[in-house]
Amino acid sequence: MDQHFPKGTQPRIVIIGGGFGGIELAKKLRNQAVDVLMVDKHNYHTFQPLLYQVATGGLEADSIAFPLRKIFKGQKNLTFRVTEVKKVLAAQNVIETTIGTIEYDYLVLATGSTSNFFGQTEIEGNAMPMKSIPEALNLRSLILQNLEAAQIAEDAQQRAELLNFVVVGGGPTGVETAGALAELKKHVLKSDYPDLEINDVNIYLVEGSPALLAAMSSQAQQKAADFLHELGVTIMKNTRVLGYDGKVLTLGDEQKIPSSTVIWSAGVKGVVIEGLNTEHVVRGNRLKVNEINLVDGYQNIYAIGDVAAMITEEFPNGHPGVAPAAIQQGKLLAKNLLRIIAKQPTENFKYFDKGAMATVGRNRAVVDLHKIRFQGVFAWFTWMFVHLMTLVGFRNKLVVFVNWVWSYFSYDRGTRLIIRPFHRSKDVKQTAVPNESGTSH
Repeated sequence: MDQHFPKGTQPRIVIIGGGFGGIELAKKLRNQAVDVLMVDKHNYHTFQPLLYQVATGGLEADSIAFPLRKIFKGQKNLTFRVTEVKKVLAAQNVIETTIGTIEYDYLVLATGSTSNFFGQTEIEGNAMPMKSIPEALNLRSLILQNLEAAQIAEDAQQRAELLNFVVVGGGPTGVETAGALAELKKHVLKSDYPDLEINDVNIYLVEGSPALLAAMSSQAQQKAADFLHELGVTIMKNTRVLGYDGKVLTLGDEQKIPSSTVIWSAGVKGVVIEGLNTEHVVRGNRLKVNEINLVDGYQNIYAIGDVAAMITEEFPNGHPGVAPAAIQQGKLLAKNLLRIIAKQPTENFKYFDKGAMATVGRNRAVVDLHKIRFQGVFAWFTWMFVHLMTLVGFRNKLVVFVNWVWSYFSYDRGTRLIIRPFHRSKDVKQTAVPNESGTSH
C-alpha cells in the first residue's frame, strides 16, 4: 500500500536526515505553527567524530548513537519515520520513499556526506570506509580478525598483509585513526597477543598533499606529525594511491605495501538524492545554495550541512564539512522558514568559525582557536571536553567519559569484541550511506 501521509492545515516541513543540522533545525521548530516530518534510514543519530574509537575498540557503538525519537520526545508537531528516500519529485512537491510518497511544502536536505573514492572502483571495493556505525563495526571486526589470523599464519607475506595497517588521508579523521591504532599496538597488543612479534605490526598514514591536517596551522601540522612519529606511525606525504586489490596497496612511486586493512579517509562527497537538477551540483557533489540555504533553481527546497555548498568570497568552495557549520545553518534555517511562512524578510547566513582540533592519542592533541594555538596535554583535555559536550544525551556523555577515564588510567581498550565476523566479499558491498548532516571535521 502506498502511504501518502496527507498534509494537515499547517505548512509541512520535511527534513531528510537526522544528523547535526537536521536535529538542530527540527528542535528549533518545536511548538511552532508548522508540521515537521523527519525521515532517516536509521532510527538513531550518529556522533561521527568518535566513529574511529568504535573502529579501534575504544568505545561501543551505542555510546555514540542516540535514538532520534528520544531526542524529539514531547515535540508534538514532529513526526519521525525510518525510511530510505528514493527520489525527489520537485514539480509535485513530493518525495518517494520506501514507505510511500510524502508531500511537503518545504523540503530540507540534511543528507550529509559519504566516503569519496574519486571514481576508483577497485579501491572502493576493497578499502574500508568509516562514515557510519555499521562501517566502523566492520572495521573493528576486520582489525581483530587479522590479529587473530596473524598468530597462526606461517607464510611471511600473509603475516605482513595481516599486520600492516594503512590509513589513507591525512585529515583529522586519518590522523586520529592512525594515532588510535598506534596506541592499540603500544598498550594492548603486547598483553593480548603475546605470541605476536610487536615490531611486525606497522601503521602507515598516506597523504597525497605535502602536509597533514591541511585546514590547520603549520604549527599544528608539524606537532601532529611529531606526535605520530613518537607513536611509531610511518607518515608518507606527497604520496598518491593508485590501486588496492585487498592484499597489496599500490602507491604512485611504484611502492607497494602488503596489507589487508586499508582504511579510507581521503575524502567525502555530499549525498544528493535522485531527481534533483544536476546542474546545481558543484565540487564535492554538493548542492549549490544561496545565503539562506535555498538550493539554486528551486523555490522551496533547502540544503544544510555537508551536502550544501554556499559559495561566498570568504568560502569559495563552500563552508567546511564540520558539525558547527551544519548546526548553525540548521538554527538559522528554522528562523528563516518561519519568516518565509509569515512573509517576513529573511536573514543571511554568517558562519562563526569556532576553530579546529584533532587528537593523536593520550595526552597528544592540537588545537587552533584562530590566533590561539596550543598542543599537548591541555589541548587533549580541551578536545575531550568539547566532544563530550557535543555528544547527544546525558547517558552517552557519562558512558564515554567513564570509558575515557578507564582507558587513561589502565592503558586499556575494553571493547575488543568480534560481535559479527566481517567477510570482505559480502560486507564491503553492504556499507551504509548515512543520512547525516555534518561531520566532526
